[in-house]
Amino acid sequence: MPFVELDTNLPAGRVPAGLEKRLCAVTAAILGKPEDRVNVTVRPGLAMAVSGSAEPCAQLFVSSIGVVGTAEENRGHSARFFEFLTKELELGQDRILIRFFPLEPWQIGKKGTVMTFL
Repeated sequence: MPFVELDTNLPAGRVPAGLEKRLCAVTAAILGKPEDRVNVTVRPGLAMAVSGSAEPCAQLFVSSIGVVGTAEENRGHSARFFEFLTKELELGQDRILIRFFPLEPWQIGKKGTVMTFL
């Protein structure tokens, strides 16, 4: 059950319409998870700075069970997410950061329990 959060200082009007749906689909493909389990949040218009600069930028937070736990996995994921984000947001790679967070099933609550028991 991946969770993806995209924070950006781009104004909402500069974020392409439907980005959250495309980000959901690409996340499912990149992480090898069913699209109906991917959760996406896009937050435009934030006060942000990357590398000390408030020029247009974005940060992507990716958390999931079992697929973001190693440097080798995340190197491949990173390349594919960067390809998607640079195209969609029209930002250079130096203006985007990605953070990966491995999750355990007991850390996600669903249907009144945690994923461990579902």
